[in-house]
Amino acid sequence: MTFKNWMMIPALVAVAAMTLSAQAPQRGGGRGAVKNPNGGVTAGSAYGVSGAKGKMTRGGAVTTDGQGNGTASSGGAFQGANGSKGARAGKSTVNADGSVTHNSGMSASGGKGSVNSQGTATRDASGNVNAGRNTNATAANGSTYQGSTTYNTSTGATHTSTCKDAAGNTVACPKK
Repeated sequence: MTFKNWMMIPALVAVAAMTLSAQAPQRGGGRGAVKNPNGGVTAGSAYGVSGAKGKMTRGGAVTTDGQGNGTASSGGAFQGANGSKGARAGKSTVNADGSVTHNSGMSASGGKGSVNSQGTATRDASGNVNAGRNTNATAANGSTYQGSTTYNTSTGATHTSTCKDAAGNTVACPKK
């Protein structure tokens, strides 16, 4: 199985779990590892459960190349019996020179509103870090939050946010 196929595990498990019946409790999963042609290991796992209160699934994969490089990814999803749902996914790559890249995102929605967030972080071989995350949320009443946080080794962290009421007027964002 190729690396790309293993990376599909989280997505495939999410789709499979969402098709499980919510009536009778069900669960299933699996895991495996193989030596890959690059001199490393490729491994993956997946798990899903479904019952009267909803369903969820998660999965992940890791691959190395025997040269000090590796990639890990994971994902998960849920759906509640009340109509709430959400998903998350992330991928990190570590290189033999010490550099790292990470990307992740999530989204969720339910009776009280919705939220989505995406972020990325990198570290170069010298240890310099750049990171950022953008988050958007909408409450059930229509009020919104948009936030952005960035970090750089040289300049530190910066956060900006904008909040609007249900009519679209800019308002002060809550402190908590």
